[in-house]
Amino acid sequence: MTELEISGGSSSRRTVLGGVLGGLGAAVATLSMAGPAAASDLAGTAGAAAGAAAGGAGTGLGGKRAARPVAPVNQEAAAKLGPEYKTLPAAAAGVDIEPLIGITSIADIEARRTAMTGYIWKGAGRPASLPTVETGVSAPDFASLTGVRRIDRLKVPLRHQVTATVYDLVPRRAWNRRLALYHNGHGEPFDTMLRTVQALLDRGYRVMAYAMPFHHWNQQQIADPADPAELLPNPSHRELPPWETAEFSALTFFLEPLTVTLNYAQATYRPLSVEMIGLSGGGWTTTVYAALDPRVTRSYPVAGSLPFFLRPAAPKPRPTIGDWEQTEAALPGFYAAASDDFLDMYVMASIGPGRGQLQILNRFDECCFNGVGHRAYQAPVRDRVALLAEGRPERGRWDLLEDATHDDHTISPHALSVILWDLDTSNGAA
Repeated sequence: MTELEISGGSSSRRTVLGGVLGGLGAAVATLSMAGPAAASDLAGTAGAAAGAAAGGAGTGLGGKRAARPVAPVNQEAAAKLGPEYKTLPAAAAGVDIEPLIGITSIADIEARRTAMTGYIWKGAGRPASLPTVETGVSAPDFASLTGVRRIDRLKVPLRHQVTATVYDLVPRRAWNRRLALYHNGHGEPFDTMLRTVQALLDRGYRVMAYAMPFHHWNQQQIADPADPAELLPNPSHRELPPWETAEFSALTFFLEPLTVTLNYAQATYRPLSVEMIGLSGGGWTTTVYAALDPRVTRSYPVAGSLPFFLRPAAPKPRPTIGDWEQTEAALPGFYAAASDDFLDMYVMASIGPGRGQLQILNRFDECCFNGVGHRAYQAPVRDRVALLAEGRPERGRWDLLEDATHDDHTISPHALSVILWDLDTSNGAA
């Protein structure tokens, strides 16, 4: 059955038709992040939505907003998998989500942000340093991209003789004054990154591209914590515990490159907004960093996290439990809330002038954070953000896109069309 979004009247609520009703296949529970004012423009336009996404920019200033793209469930993928990909897991049954969201005020956000920052940088605060910059470099990983005027290489020195490399891509077309950060995951192929970066460049975004620590162009040796004179081979993330001490957190390997390169962007070309997109481990990084740093305006974490109470309940729970940096057992001082840390971070990433987050999870993902357990928390998180934003989307918005169009671990063409739609309509209204 094809799933369509329908908005009705001034209430701007959506009825999602499809498999939720009577167990006839699971619906893609997608809700507009454009807020009540835009939702009334979306009525009855499912057919036009895909065409609007393929056409690029959503609107001009003062014009009618394009409809949000919608797409049917991939029935071939659904037929290969069992009912656990269509129904809520037992772990979600009877769970009261509201108490698991510990953020109830703006003061709570500030307190949690201070605590997270304190843990990562051990009381020193977010670094104010700048990277070293090489302009006009050759970067073979991005050779297939078109519309690139220049690529700069940013180097961020970290502890234990580790250096993070970030690529800053300048579009050939007129810059739209906005910066997009794309963060790849744990060794995912570059095809998704290149497709996403290309779409952003085509819209005039300047793009910074990041790799996870010790992956892709960040593979390198690291100083032995017991003997700094000795260099050890490139570690996996599960081998990082010896570097995590009371005086130093290995989380800086993941998060400090973002802070330092954003410092550089603000000090030099001063973007009007900062958008962040990440896949898998990069989706986790997007979730955490957007919660940590309010300079990130809109964020789109893809296949990157589930709240802790749902982790073991995903159809493929073993990879969904997460890598070292994603687990409570590894970092009890960082994941220290009485509430669910990830639910809190979703809220923290969404509140502030012009801020918003759209979490994207692949229902049939071959790797991680799959299934439909997220339906248990989608409405409570969205409503908490709306409450803290006083019902004004320009002060904060959150939603979740359940992508059932494929069975890969990727940012699908449909998900990318929704991200671009959100950026186009949001920036057109800014």
